[in-house]
Amino acid sequence: MKNGYFQLACGSNGTTLKIFAPEDGGRPIAIREVMEYLNRFGIKYDLHVLNSGIMASYETKEKEYSFGLNIEPGLELRESYSLKISQDKMEAYARFYPPSVNGGRMTAEEFLRDLEIKGIKFGVLVEEIRQFMAFPQYCTDLKVAVGAPVRHGTDARIEYYFETELNTKPTLNEDGSVDFFNLNTVSHCKKGELLARRFPEDPGDLGKNIYGERMNPREVKRDALRYGKNVILSEDRQTLTADANGHVTLSDGVVSVSNVLELENVDISTGNIDYDGSIKVNGNVFTNFSVKAKGNIEVSGVVEGAYLDAGGDIIIARGVNGMARGNLKAAGNVVAKFIENAKVSAGGYVSTESILHSEVMSGSEIQVTGRRGFITGGRVCATNLVQVKTLGSPMGTDTIVEVGADPELKRQIKQVQQQAAECKRIVDSLQPVLLSMAQKLNQGVKFNPEQLKNIREMVEADKKKKQELEDCTKKLQELQVILDASNNARVEVNDRVYAGTRICIADVSMVVKDTVHYCKFVKSQGDVKMVGL
Repeated sequence: MKNGYFQLACGSNGTTLKIFAPEDGGRPIAIREVMEYLNRFGIKYDLHVLNSGIMASYETKEKEYSFGLNIEPGLELRESYSLKISQDKMEAYARFYPPSVNGGRMTAEEFLRDLEIKGIKFGVLVEEIRQFMAFPQYCTDLKVAVGAPVRHGTDARIEYYFETELNTKPTLNEDGSVDFFNLNTVSHCKKGELLARRFPEDPGDLGKNIYGERMNPREVKRDALRYGKNVILSEDRQTLTADANGHVTLSDGVVSVSNVLELENVDISTGNIDYDGSIKVNGNVFTNFSVKAKGNIEVSGVVEGAYLDAGGDIIIARGVNGMARGNLKAAGNVVAKFIENAKVSAGGYVSTESILHSEVMSGSEIQVTGRRGFITGGRVCATNLVQVKTLGSPMGTDTIVEVGADPELKRQIKQVQQQAAECKRIVDSLQPVLLSMAQKLNQGVKFNPEQLKNIREMVEADKKKKQELEDCTKKLQELQVILDASNNARVEVNDRVYAGTRICIADVSMVVKDTVHYCKFVKSQGDVKMVGL
């Protein structure tokens, strides 16, 4: 494609304008552009003549069309151009016009000097200019300079890998009911877990316009990671990781991890709680809600018909009203002001001021002391000791107290003894065979592949059974410690025990016939005996 263009023929008899038709779909010349050129060089013309001549060139089929502009003698004109600068000073376009028929051409160096004089010194397209000068296309815009645009950068950003906006709205179940118990109110984390990453800011790149003027990119934000306790900042200051199991929070841009979850109450505002660390409830735990913690659970108020499960201790300042549905399980100890209508299981001791119509199990001892200090109704079991002020009820309420190793412990001991004996039998049977094989190998006896396979299997079996025997021995020692402690198991009553109360020690029991004061129950000569404190 080649645009149409024009050329002057100057002489003593006047000036002629030549019109060259466009090629391959190029644009024809515009009257306004011809007028601007003639005016720039002061060449006289009649507008009507000029317009008629150009219009006639449009209609003719010839590639070249000429007509006279004036009869005054004119000077030859050199090749020239007009320069257009974009408003943002980022681009320059030159539009070249041919010299008159006998005029001189402009060189590339001359044009480049012109640009420099005009202050255009950056991004000049030298090769394109030289190429154009070798093969010019007139009345066509040629980009001769282009600036380097500024590249705006991006702000630093921080991506958090935990829920920063926890949802406390109840869930609508498929059956149309509303689940107020399982709410997303805690963002759990584990030690070493990635909590946040900082993606550094991109400052961008400077720009320059065709005049060499520098253009700065916009300022970018350089946010830094902010962190509190139990959080580790990486050496490159780009990531945060948890330094403890617990829950993670984001407050005023600060990431913190706590292994103690503190709540006002456990109710419909929190839903059920399941937490890797310890939990502190400043108020109450309400009916039908559950609280699970791998650490301790501490409640300053009352637990009402709820489920508590702790990997450590459970401490309840104002007691438990189980409402026949409350359940407490602790791998450690349980301490509560009172226990009423609840099930309680502790790996350690249980300490309370009163137990009423409850089922309480302890891996060591149950202490019911304090101002009231009574156990009335239900069943309490401890491995070593139950210590209580008042036991049973004058109304004859069924009250059962059990201490010492139960038959299940003896069954476990017998089972482990049998397993140990079987392991020893297998080891004893393998030893002579393995010893004989070892002697033959030392004597240079060759075994076939099948025999070698059998030897390897026997060696592996011997190793496995020896390990099982060692494990059984350790298990028996542990169980024996519990059994030995049960021989001293006792129930101590510091005030009175009412008639009708059942006392069980290991595998023997008795029912108290009459109200008795200040006594102790022990196992002696295969029976439960009552002795004085």
